[in-house]
Amino acid sequence: MSTTTTGEREAGQVWTIEAVRELGLTTDVETAAAILGIGRTKAYALARTGEFPVRLLRVGRRYVVPVQAILNLLAVE
Repeated sequence: MSTTTTGEREAGQVWTIEAVRELGLTTDVETAAAILGIGRTKAYALARTGEFPVRLLRVGRRYVVPVQAILNLLAVE
């Protein structure tokens, strides 16, 4: 399984719990959005308004998403 620098999956692959866990401690908004089934544009709009479905960390101009927050939303221990 190969991933790009933004964590995007290869065409035809789905996000499994194992694949999400393999992301490490944090991921970017685009990857988090793909996992949650949200489009890129909508994800950034939600992030700007503070309505993204999971906690975001602002690091400079970037948003960073804790992977554990995604797993918690998906009710994964």
